[in-house]
Amino acid sequence: MAWRKTKIFLEMIKIEHTLFALPFAFMGALLGSVVAFNHLPSWGQIGWILLAMIGARSAAMGLNRVIDKVFDAKNPRTAMRAIPAGLISSKEAIIFIIISFVCLFWAAYHLSPLAMKLLPVAVFFLVFYSYTKRFTWTCHLILGMTVALAPLGGWIAVTGEFSLAALVFYVAIVFWLAGFDTIYATQDVEFDKKEGLHSIPARFGIPKALLIARWFHIVTAAGLISLFFLTDLSWVYLAGVLVSYALLMYEHLIVKPTDLTKLNTAFFTMNSTLSISLFVFTLIDLVVFNG
Repeated sequence: MAWRKTKIFLEMIKIEHTLFALPFAFMGALLGSVVAFNHLPSWGQIGWILLAMIGARSAAMGLNRVIDKVFDAKNPRTAMRAIPAGLISSKEAIIFIIISFVCLFWAAYHLSPLAMKLLPVAVFFLVFYSYTKRFTWTCHLILGMTVALAPLGGWIAVTGEFSLAALVFYVAIVFWLAGFDTIYATQDVEFDKKEGLHSIPARFGIPKALLIARWFHIVTAAGLISLFFLTDLSWVYLAGVLVSYALLMYEHLIVKPTDLTKLNTAFFTMNSTLSISLFVFTLIDLVVFNG
């Protein structure tokens, strides 16, 4: 019974989608530590970053499910999610959210004073995002700003300070997330219009939305290449960036205005592969050439 309930909670927060942002959180920590101190972060720091990431993402997804439960129940694509399907009550979800926030606060406390000071900003975005599609089509960018706090937080957690490189990395991830979330939103265009919800596809149509997503990812590409010039990263990192470029291009090639059948492949497979690949290339670069 307990294991079944746990599986339902993990499904509710889409735990497998942690593969999107977690590698970038670790990448932020690695880059920040090497740039600032010329050594890799400790295992203790990595552990607390992992706990912070799990806590933040679990709280965000739980909040989204509670806040959007009425819309989820109306949308055929989401009607079988845990809360509208009656598998989890809103009260149980709120308790889960509180526990997740406690994990985030506890991890931030053990990481750095600056991380603690910035917690209110993170919490604001985690709560605010779920309401944005009710009034603005820029919700994808706000989601990007929220998720990209993970790599920025990883950087700040090990350095205790901001830097230009950290900001460039943050912006690159903001537009990476906004781009693929725009693509993902194309499947709900008709529902969003019917319910008065806002998104780039609902506002501009699917063809223009896919074009906007491409421009978002061009910003990501520019940010990742800029990071090479702002740090001591080598050709190994550049190779990882080229792999990322190829994956982004393929993602846009397989999703067409007239054919959205490969949307889930573009959303999950391509983006999780991209984040893991770039992290691995960066790790090899920092360990072998800066170790």
